[in-house]
Amino acid sequence: MFRSQALRFSSSPFRMKSEHERSLVAATKPDLVVLDSEELNAETPAHLLDDDLTPLSRLFVRNTGLMPPIGPADAAAWTLRIDGFVTTPHTWTIGEIEQRFEPVTRTAVLECAGNGRAFFPEPAGTILWRHGAVGCVAWTGVRLADLLERCEPMRQAVHTAHFSPDRALDGSGPALSRGVPIAKALAPETMVAYAVNGEAIPALHGGPLRIVVPGYPASASQKWLNRIMLRDREHDGARMTGLYYRLPKAPLRPGDPLDPSDFAVITDMPVKSLITRPRDGFAAPAGRPLAVRGFAWSGHTPVAAVEVSFDGARSWQPASLAAVADPFAWRRFEATLKSPVRGPIEVVARATDAKGRAQPLDSVPWNPRGYCNNLAHRVRGHIGS
Repeated sequence: MFRSQALRFSSSPFRMKSEHERSLVAATKPDLVVLDSEELNAETPAHLLDDDLTPLSRLFVRNTGLMPPIGPADAAAWTLRIDGFVTTPHTWTIGEIEQRFEPVTRTAVLECAGNGRAFFPEPAGTILWRHGAVGCVAWTGVRLADLLERCEPMRQAVHTAHFSPDRALDGSGPALSRGVPIAKALAPETMVAYAVNGEAIPALHGGPLRIVVPGYPASASQKWLNRIMLRDREHDGARMTGLYYRLPKAPLRPGDPLDPSDFAVITDMPVKSLITRPRDGFAAPAGRPLAVRGFAWSGHTPVAAVEVSFDGARSWQPASLAAVADPFAWRRFEATLKSPVRGPIEVVARATDAKGRAQPLDSVPWNPRGYCNNLAHRVRGHIGS
């Protein structure tokens, strides 16, 4: 059932447009939870993320501003321009991109940098995501490197700048303008996508065109893409400066003075896991094995192992891991407790990447915007009556 927390923003034309976005979520994503925020933020309960490929009806939504109005005619006439520090600027329609460049399909995790923010013990950030600002989908499009090759980047080009027609909630300017280092732009996994899960990208998910940057926070995979500019410095567009999508270079505590120069842009997501079966609050019969499953993923470093505890993280057993479907896709894990004891039970999943970095059990380093909280996932339930 569609659930929406009470919204507390004032009546205005912008609120009316935001309400339209919420109506789209209600119509197409009835199981999502809409968070209490002016911007549209809707997440998926963890137990509904049990598909290897996340259906669009269960993929989270995060809009930093107002979604641009896009009808069929707008999509048909949509263009992408690449300019800046390039020898030959180019503008293509989506049809030209499809016809002139090799299509590729990649399965990749899309995760908001603030996923898990609600579990910081001290206040951090404003959008209190729990576990569900994540999904794994199949993107179809073309390699950004192939487009850039036609434009011939100059040697001064060190960073991209992405542009879209969405506006801030008050209509004052662009809602978002992110970018990535040129090496990531040229990496084979970075795409300009026009389809997701085999269909044209819906406007709610950034259609008709968006950039996809696997391994980075979802904010780098900017929606409604209509221009990429190559720059000779790190991009300074909307939500690329200050503390946006940045982590402190040294540990901080709440109340410490904050200097943006002491922060670095997030370019890699940490290892993480999610229990999808059983759901939190489960009741399981006594005398039967308890099966647990879910997914594990990471940014650029592969997942190496997943462990599951059936006693609140006092002891562990290795989980089986499915084969790698794509380097940036999540991996299914499964484990079974053969003889559960009657009474309350706490199940914990902990993933470790190939560099030996495991999910923390108790706390993660605090940061003022609440990014990259990868605490081990716990679900609680009861065995027997």
